[in-house]
Amino acid sequence: MRDQETYVPLDDDELDATTGEFELSERQALRRVPGLSTELTDVTEVEYRQLRLERVVLVGVWTEGTQIDAENSLTELAALAETAGSQVLEGLIQRRNRPDPATYIGRGKVDDLGSVVLASGADTVICDGELSPSQLRNLEQRTKVKVVDRTALILDIFAQHAKSKEGKAQVELAQLEYLLPRLRGWGETLSRQTGGSGRGGGAGGGVGLRGPGETKLETDRRRIRHRIARLRREIKGMRTVRQTKRARRARNSVPAVAIAGYTNAGKSSLLNRLTGAGVLVENALFATLDPTTRRATTTDGRLYTLSDTVGFVRHLPHQIVEAFRSTLEEVADADLVVHVVDGTHPDPEEQVRAVREVLAEVGADRLPELLVVNKTDAADEETLLRLKRLWPEATFVSAHSGRGIDGLREAIEARLPRPAVEVQAVLPYDRGDLVARVHRQGEVLSTAHLPEGTLLHVRVGEGLAAELAPFRAEEGQAVAGAR
Repeated sequence: MRDQETYVPLDDDELDATTGEFELSERQALRRVPGLSTELTDVTEVEYRQLRLERVVLVGVWTEGTQIDAENSLTELAALAETAGSQVLEGLIQRRNRPDPATYIGRGKVDDLGSVVLASGADTVICDGELSPSQLRNLEQRTKVKVVDRTALILDIFAQHAKSKEGKAQVELAQLEYLLPRLRGWGETLSRQTGGSGRGGGAGGGVGLRGPGETKLETDRRRIRHRIARLRREIKGMRTVRQTKRARRARNSVPAVAIAGYTNAGKSSLLNRLTGAGVLVENALFATLDPTTRRATTTDGRLYTLSDTVGFVRHLPHQIVEAFRSTLEEVADADLVVHVVDGTHPDPEEQVRAVREVLAEVGADRLPELLVVNKTDAADEETLLRLKRLWPEATFVSAHSGRGIDGLREAIEARLPRPAVEVQAVLPYDRGDLVARVHRQGEVLSTAHLPEGTLLHVRVGEGLAAELAPFRAEEGQAVAGAR
């Protein structure tokens, strides 16, 4: 029987039920999503793994789209939870017009959730959305277990996978910005954990313990703000180094190609296949966070760079986008975006939409885009035919088997910007260094050898054209070269 509170007039649950938009039966029960459990079948591992893994129940609120969309979102949440080292026991969906402002899933459903948590032996609930401090507190009080939202889960994965100094600083900044507004909801817990450090003494304040100085909560906030300011200064310094490298590449007229895409779409595998970069490849979400830039060469000898970037996911927390802005600007400053899509994913169209949404946030939506559907060796033929009709300009490859990689190289080369200035120059034979630079940075249209030097007809950038100006070919030399 439903909790008596749900029969109070004008309660959110009752208002939703009277709209006629949803079936009453859909609204009165949490819907289980089949196939999400990752319980272990090998009994010999259970005792060891249970000590290491958190046992979690997933909860999502379905507010728009189809049931398949809602289940795909929860399936992705399950993959995130497994990547973070959790064991998924149950997946539940609640159909609502909007999340409940007090408890996320509605007061009457929290008791149902508590029963599932108790029956499954879970120690954590993960919600498929970003929760307010009051929602977190209310859910934890009612379910008696730890509650984590999608944002905190993604931040935890990023913290596990960050390796470079810049990556670690970016993740810590995102975590602190997420934590700061939630200190009010978690104040008691923090005070119990860290003890009294304010001038008023005492672990959490109270009668006889309050002094004229700062409270524990104010001290925590102040320390976090100071740490955030310091991290921003550090990241700004690292950003300057990154901009200097980009400026050097631009000065040398080296085109830049950025590989972007959904997490686990195979970006690192593709970079390894194209350049032999040796980047970590793992079947996990956000396996690599630190951007990797490698050289590549076109068939006519021109140099360009390929950069692997952080993976995207639907509803990527804004804290992550802000903290990783300097990294994502690698994409915004590129000449071409190679957008990698997982051909085996149940909803590749949603992947593409989510990635383009984040690219728009960093100003990369104006760049030329080459759509690449990866993992064709594992995708079924029907899906591939549908995607070919949907994206006729896309390139279909398998980074694992190498199928389609040559076609991808040709497609990248065809979309690289052409040098702007056409020059004919006779370079003395003792200027082999300049000839090599022309081949590396420009497009050589023709070559001829004259008694006085090498005649080159090339397209180059403005900077290199200025260096070639003293060696410009006279009309008679150009005619001789043409013969």
